[in-house]
Amino acid sequence: MTHTDGDEPGLSMTLLPYLRLQGLRRVAPGNIKGMVDHYRTPETQRGFAEKYDQDVRKVTSFADSTKLSMETTVLANATGFHVGRRGMYGPSCSYVRELAKLLPAEQMLETGLVDYSVGAMPMTGAWVIVHEESPLKKAQLSYYKLGDGPFFLFYTPFHLPHVQIPSTIGRAIIHRDATVAPIAGPVCEVLTIAKRNLKARERLDGVGGFCCYGLIDNRGAARHIAALPIGLSEGCVLRRDLAKDEAISFDDVESPAGRLAEKLWREQNERWPLETALARVWPGQTPLQGNGFTHEISGRHLNV
Repeated sequence: MTHTDGDEPGLSMTLLPYLRLQGLRRVAPGNIKGMVDHYRTPETQRGFAEKYDQDVRKVTSFADSTKLSMETTVLANATGFHVGRRGMYGPSCSYVRELAKLLPAEQMLETGLVDYSVGAMPMTGAWVIVHEESPLKKAQLSYYKLGDGPFFLFYTPFHLPHVQIPSTIGRAIIHRDATVAPIAGPVCEVLTIAKRNLKARERLDGVGGFCCYGLIDNRGAARHIAALPIGLSEGCVLRRDLAKDEAISFDDVESPAGRLAEKLWREQNERWPLETALARVWPGQTPLQGNGFTHEISGRHLNV
């Protein structure tokens, strides 16, 4: 099982082991986004979809943060890094390297963060922030125009998921190496958030629709409110009125009967109970075994 190289999680996960080999402490990976507007719909995106011969619901999910949240959840579950808050911080800046000074230093050092930049050149691709206190390394990184530190950002200025699918397959089949794979149980989830005021008995239309958008959150926070994952939202019928931007829970909906996806999701939660997942991400834990790369934050070891 692997996510694709060329898409943003794959770009970050390719950078992470490279930076580890340089002896640098990785503390935050993420996406470069041109814009995010939670309230885009298939109607607002129809012209863009037709211009580029794209599926309108797909491009709606690109704009409203659902796809972004899904991609950073993939990244969180592959690294063990958290989000600093529901939906991430997503600072705006003109050049992506400015992001190294815009994310909370304490959170990056404590749990690691997944996040994104908005409007930053080069407008596409992915990045990884490292933390370096060594005077020698800081001097060399500064000399090569990477900033003053102690946080430095490395990035890939493009993403070509369709072009790079063959390299993903080759890497998996020939080298038995997944580009991106979860290290264990879930660390983050994508919640279902009301895109507008919703009325009882409305039927949710899922990813890229008119009713809701997706936001990433830490698993503990998501399970605390019994959050409905965006991937399970389509076809659910609301039991009550919901306000715009309100998180939707399982208690708020009637789910379609007999769904295999929901059955598998519940089996996943049984396999990785919340208490186990929370214990895994705190300092002082024993190493987790995975695909050969190890990341140390606050004394714990995570596969990267």
